[in-house]
Amino acid sequence: MSPDRPVGALFRRFRDRLAADGGVPAESGSRATGVGPGRTDSGAHEARLAPHPPRDTAPTTGRRRRGGKGGGEQLNVPPAEFTSYYGRPVLKPPVWKWDIAAYLFTGGLAAGSSMLAAGGQLTGRPALRRAGRVTSLAAVSASAYFLINDLGRPSRFHHMLRVAKVTSPMSVGTWILSAFGPAAGLAAIAEVAPRLPERGLLGLGRRLLPPTGHAAGLVAAVTAPALATYTGVLLADTAVPSWHEAYPELPVIFAGSALASGAGVGLLAAPPGQAGPARRMAVAGAALELWGAHRVENRLGLLSEPYADGTPGKLLRAGRALTAAGVAGALVGRRSRLLSAASGGALLSAAVCTRFGIFHGGVASARDPKYTVVPQRERAARRA
Repeated sequence: MSPDRPVGALFRRFRDRLAADGGVPAESGSRATGVGPGRTDSGAHEARLAPHPPRDTAPTTGRRRRGGKGGGEQLNVPPAEFTSYYGRPVLKPPVWKWDIAAYLFTGGLAAGSSMLAAGGQLTGRPALRRAGRVTSLAAVSASAYFLINDLGRPSRFHHMLRVAKVTSPMSVGTWILSAFGPAAGLAAIAEVAPRLPERGLLGLGRRLLPPTGHAAGLVAAVTAPALATYTGVLLADTAVPSWHEAYPELPVIFAGSALASGAGVGLLAAPPGQAGPARRMAVAGAALELWGAHRVENRLGLLSEPYADGTPGKLLRAGRALTAAGVAGALVGRRSRLLSAASGGALLSAAVCTRFGIFHGGVASARDPKYTVVPQRERAARRA
């Protein structure tokens, strides 16, 4: 095509665009860019190819890329952002509602009360034994209700008894609850034996129930530690970051909370003269619970944040304060029925706050993607 031949405006714009991109011959490029013959506008071309930092992040200085002649170019690395697709969590938060948190509390209360009843039985304290047995039956019944309510249909609990899977905390817990419940119920029913008539069929029950109840109470007490701690293992066995990382501490916290709640029942129901085992249980349970709570709030690094902030942090701080107040009142008020009862109420309230705080802390860690992404990157960096 002759350079003097007129061309259309569309072709002229196409030729100018080629000249600007460096895709035309040297002499054409010199006319388009104003540089001398035999050269191209390499500076403008390289400027267009240079990397640009994101508009919404400030670039940070990275190390130079080695290799090649004349050194290397500077790399700009934007800071890490912990986001997910469409702002959705990386993990699906637990679908459990408040009834599972209540199940955690009532299961621990049933276990602690049965141990309190066994202590009263072995040391000859009938008021302590009676309070522990009745509370244990009421708590395990409420615990079964909350569990079945979460499952949706009672038949699902029955279906879980078809197999016994040792590697499944839920399966093991179902069998523990099934073994503990009848023993606790039989021990509680034995408390009505003195009210039965002395003759006839009911008189036979009056004679047989006390020894049967003693044996059942000991069976429930032996099963109680497993009932108190398996829920901690159950939470730690999930993928929820703050639950999974706290697997050594959660069973300890739940064991201490169970002992403290059982001690609270004894301090509330028994006279101060018979509350000696309850006071000792309160001291032991508070020590375990406070040690475990301190560990989960300080040992886990980033994953300790959900236990210290927001609603979980308020609940756990209230639990610690109530536990300390309950133990102090139990030790000081050895001869005061009113102070012992107040200490027992404080210990029960502390157990509620601790269980709900642990529950809500795990749910909060599953909703924020940084609690999943950052620990994974740290583990990958340590392996590298």
